[in-house]
Amino acid sequence: MRRLLPIVLLALAFVPAAAADGLPVLGIDDGSSGVAAPAGLSRYVTIPAPGGTLVERINRDGGQVLASSLFPGTFTIPAVAYDGSPGGLSGDRHTLTLIEPRAGFPRLATKLLLLHVPSLRYRTTITLHGDFSFDAISPDGSRLFLIQYLSPTDPTRYAVRSYSVRAGKLDPKPVVDPRNPREKMRGNPLSRVSSPDGRWAYTLYDGGGGAPFVHALDTRDVDARCIDLDGLDLSKLARLRLRLSGDAGAIRVVDGAKTVLDVDTRTFGASAPHAGGRDWWVWAALGAAVAAALGIGLGSARGRTGRRASSDPALRGAQSATAEAARD
Repeated sequence: MRRLLPIVLLALAFVPAAAADGLPVLGIDDGSSGVAAPAGLSRYVTIPAPGGTLVERINRDGGQVLASSLFPGTFTIPAVAYDGSPGGLSGDRHTLTLIEPRAGFPRLATKLLLLHVPSLRYRTTITLHGDFSFDAISPDGSRLFLIQYLSPTDPTRYAVRSYSVRAGKLDPKPVVDPRNPREKMRGNPLSRVSSPDGRWAYTLYDGGGGAPFVHALDTRDVDARCIDLDGLDLSKLARLRLRLSGDAGAIRVVDGAKTVLDVDTRTFGASAPHAGGRDWWVWAALGAAVAAALGIGLGSARGRTGRRASSDPALRGAQSATAEAARD
C-alpha cells in the first residue's frame, strides 16, 4: 500500500472534479446510483443540472421520480469507501447529507448540504475550513461524522471528527477507541456496512501499510472500536468486502462468496467463520418450524409417539439442529 501512495497522489492531479466525491482518491461518484435505507421505498440521487444540482427521490420499485428539487452549487451523494458504498442518509430517513466534489487533494475548504427528506427541503449548508470527507450520520440526523485529512501529502493519515448540526461546530476532540486513545488512525477505507437502524457504521480499512482493521463507529453515543484483523492475506485486501449476517450479529469479511473472518457485533472479537456460517443455523431452525407446521415436525411426532420420535435418526438430527440454532 505504501508503494502505491505516489501513484495515488499523482492520479489526484489529473482526474476531473466531476468524477469525484469527498474521498481523497478521485474517480468515485455515487450521485447517479444514489443511496437508500435498507427497508426504505425510495432512493435518492443527484444529477448535474444547469445552475446547480438536481436531487431526486425515486421509487425503488419501478423507478418513478417521486420528488425533485434544484439547489445551487455542485453536490453529490457521498461515497464512504472505495468499493463505492454510499452514505448520507440518516437511519430515521429524515435527513440527507450531500458533499461538494473535490477537485484535488488536499482542498482548503469542504462544503456539505443537508436536506429534509422525503420532502427534499433545504435544511442547512455547512462549510468547514480544511479537507474533510463524509463518514456517517447519527440515526436522528443531529450529528455528522467526518474524516479529517491531517497531511497534505498522505491521504491515509486522518482523524474521525464529530460535528453537531444544532451547535454548528466540530467537537474539539477526535472520536477514538477509548481502549487505545493515543493510537493514530491510518489507512484507506475499502468497504462499509451499517446496522439496520443506522446506529453503527462498520468500515474495513487496509491499515495504511500496517495491519488491516474494522472501524466500528457508534453514531448515536459518539464512540468507536478498532478491531484488528490479523492473519489476512495482504495481497488480497483490495478484493475484500464487508457484509452483515442475516441476524446482524456478525460483520463478515468476505472474498467473493467466501467468508474470511467474522467480527461479533457485541464483543467486537474477530474469529474464523463457523462451519457452514452463522446463517446456516437460522435456516435450520426455520426448516424445522416449517416441518412442524406441516404436521411432520418434532412437536406432532412427540405428541403421537414419543418413543418413536426419540428413536428415529432423522428426527433426532432435526431435533439436534433445532437445539443448536436456539443456542446460537
